[in-house]
This record gives sequence, structure tokens and C-alpha cells, in this order.
Amino acid sequence: MEDPDEEIRLHLVPVRQRDANAFVAEWHRHHKPPPGAVFTVGAADQYGLLRAVAIVGRPVARYLDNGHTLEATRTATDGVRNANSMLYGAAWRAAQALGYARLITYTQEGESGASLRGAGWRVVAQRPPRGGWHCASRPRTPRGTEHIARTLWEAP
Repeated sequence: MEDPDEEIRLHLVPVRQRDANAFVAEWHRHHKPPPGAVFTVGAADQYGLLRAVAIVGRPVARYLDNGHTLEATRTATDGVRNANSMLYGAAWRAAQALGYARLITYTQEGESGASLRGAGWRVVAQRPPRGGWHCASRPRTPRGTEHIARTLWEAP
């Protein structure tokens, strides 16, 4: 059991996509794991316990999927402090190392974006709520995130 007075020291670790997806399924507040990824990264504590993950893939919005942009599609933590900021910074460094020029992500209305600000990201746009992706020609199942305003963020 973790000592509540002991400082938790995080470090980056490689994570397989299936393990990152399992972590997201257990810890993410409102999303399921994404269907794909370009890469994943994790944060573990000094005992080697995985405490957070980030999944980075192609942008969900087609008009942003230009071959030079990636999207941090999920991050999830078990509540450990500063893990998301660490992962957002690492994701941006990794994306740049792979030759990408831009990394984006979204927060939902009601989320503060503190982890993103802590990693130096900036707000690019406010997106109004949308009804979802369903249309007659291409039926989609609701995911529970419809009708929620979003904020688009970009890595520094």
C-alpha cells in the first residue's frame, strides 16, 4: 500500500497499445479507448506501477488529418498529480521526433485544461456543442459526448 506522505516520483515508460487501452477503459471518466493509435506512452511511479497513459493518433476531424498533425486522443490517470502534464509534454516531443509539425487535443466543457496549460499548450479554438456524427447515409451509435462544447488545444 502506498504511503500517503511519500512523494510519488514519475518517469516515462513505453506502453503497448492494448495495455494503454485497458488502462483507459478502467480509468477514463467519459470515453472508451480509441480505435487506433500512432503511439502510446505511459507514466510509472518509482515502484514501476503504471499510473497514467496517453494515446496519440491521427486527428479525428478529417480536415485536420493532413499528414503533419497528430491528436492526443486519450489521456487517463489513476489520479496521481502531474502525470497528464508529463504525458502531454512527452507526447509533443515524441510527435516532433517522428517528424510531425502539430499536436492537438480537445477538452470538454467543464474540464479546466490545467494539465495542458502546465505542459505549455495553448487554446486554439472553442467548438460549440454538436449533435453527434449520426446521419441518414452513415448511421452512428451515440457515444455520450454529444451536445457538449469542446476546447481545441495545440502543443507549443
